[in-house]
Amino acid sequence: RAATRPVDRRGRVSAASAAPMALPAGSMHLYALTLQRSSAITAAVFGNFSAPRQQELAVARGKVIELMRPNANGKVLTVVAAEVFGTIRSITTFRLTGGNRDYLVVGSDSGRIVILEFSADKGGWERVHCETFGKSGVRRIVPGQFVAADPRGRAVMIGAVEKQKLVYILNRDAAARLTISSPLEAHKSSTLTFALAGVDVGFDNPIFAALEVDLDEVENDPDTHEPLYEKVLTFYELDLGLNHVVRKWSDAVDPTANLLIAVPGGADGPGGVLVASENFLVYKNQGQPEKRCALPRRRDLPPEHGLLLVASAVHRQKDLFFILVQSEVGDLYKVTVAHQEEQVTGLKVRYLDSVPTCVSLCILRSGFLFCASEAGNHGFYQFQGVGEDDDSPACSSADFEAGDEAVVELEPRPLRNLLHVDDLDALNPLLDAKLVDLSGAGAGGHAASPASLIALCGRSANSTLRLVQHGLSVFDLAVSELPGNPNAVWTVKRTRSDEHHALIVVSFVNATLVLSIGDTVEEVTDSGLKPDTPTLGVGLIGEDSLVQVFPSGILHVRSDGRAAEWHPPRGKPIAHASSNEKQLVIGLAGGE
Repeated sequence: RAATRPVDRRGRVSAASAAPMALPAGSMHLYALTLQRSSAITAAVFGNFSAPRQQELAVARGKVIELMRPNANGKVLTVVAAEVFGTIRSITTFRLTGGNRDYLVVGSDSGRIVILEFSADKGGWERVHCETFGKSGVRRIVPGQFVAADPRGRAVMIGAVEKQKLVYILNRDAAARLTISSPLEAHKSSTLTFALAGVDVGFDNPIFAALEVDLDEVENDPDTHEPLYEKVLTFYELDLGLNHVVRKWSDAVDPTANLLIAVPGGADGPGGVLVASENFLVYKNQGQPEKRCALPRRRDLPPEHGLLLVASAVHRQKDLFFILVQSEVGDLYKVTVAHQEEQVTGLKVRYLDSVPTCVSLCILRSGFLFCASEAGNHGFYQFQGVGEDDDSPACSSADFEAGDEAVVELEPRPLRNLLHVDDLDALNPLLDAKLVDLSGAGAGGHAASPASLIALCGRSANSTLRLVQHGLSVFDLAVSELPGNPNAVWTVKRTRSDEHHALIVVSFVNATLVLSIGDTVEEVTDSGLKPDTPTLGVGLIGEDSLVQVFPSGILHVRSDGRAAEWHPPRGKPIAHASSNEKQLVIGLAGGE
């Protein structure tokens, strides 16, 4: 942009103004936004975010947080998607004691803990708290990789891969607004963290569980030079009275342990955690003996290949709970924890079904299961059963304690306990793509449509070859069978002030069908429109009156049900019609 600069008597630019003009600090912010959001999901959680009893999913897609909601037809739709202008590393939900809506806690590369609340009035996420604790960037000693919430909604722990863990106490003020305390440190030098979970202890002091390895104790085997280390399960207790965090209990676990699953506690169950490791699931809790249960494994899996669990979900009801886990090959297992009051008496793992391997599992209270797949489309399933059939392969802790170490084999089968309802398209991982011209115009011609991408997506049995074209995707919200081939369709509102259309009018050769638009699309007979004639036009006249044009006349229907008809001259039927808010124009046969 040209700018005027001072000159001297000889026309030379002064030295002070010869340098380039600098923009004021902070006046320009640049950020790249893609036209299409990422289809891969890195984390997903279930909650009631926009309203009580509303079944919703919060999904992290790299740098975007989406709120998704299933409709009455089983389609999962995106309500709102928000850019966070950073990298989302972890998310979890929490609900204050006595509350009826959930908050979303986000761990990211910003060096901050962020708590979000969904505002139904504004139609988006609102930042309730944003507390800084470290440098920005994905660093191994800056918390953000792990986040866990106390099941009773009293505290949140956010942890780093190494050394640092911070605990924040959550409460509400006199105006019922969420408050957050200063961070309480639970650091331990030279400690690697593999997993973090909030332990359900009822309303006792909150406890958080972590899988850790002390780097100072790692040694190398003198013969094989392989690292030798001890992995431990550590309980951190937040003392609400003294306002500090202590390491309450620690116990050794399998070196291959990779996942922690909190067991419901208090009045709902025995509490404690399930520790997932190669080929085994182990129940652990302070003051209780461990219960170890093997995992049923596929018949074609090599014996030397350890089987790991990669995802889990816990479903609670008033009088029972069950846990769903998934192995790295995609098999789903139902885990039953038998207990008498707070004492666990047994552990049972039964094969349920097989779905693509997931990064997150979410069980909705309406009886649906959302599977955020590692590769390929994300799945939405409905429970048809919970694996109570006796012919499914199962393992129990009682068999292991009795010395029975026989491997229980399973053969993958078609879905029996789950019904596949919907798919969310995903291109990840995108292995290869080629730009092709499908119009046949060639390099020198003018294509009728833009070039397309041929993409190779997915992994293993979920691999797909896809055609990707520029445009807007369309979702089927409702499908209704029609009695014949229609020749025209219109949508109209009930009143001018309505936000959404209320009726769909479909015209056939000798009839007219009127459908109402709501949670479902259904035929109505009390609209006032003529059903036994083809329709040439339908519109809203004035504030709340409907007008229907058909070959033999015009029908004017008022909001109170009164109707008036007009008929054209004999031998001159109506051929065409058009209308606006206050006027109607028709064309008769013969050119009038």
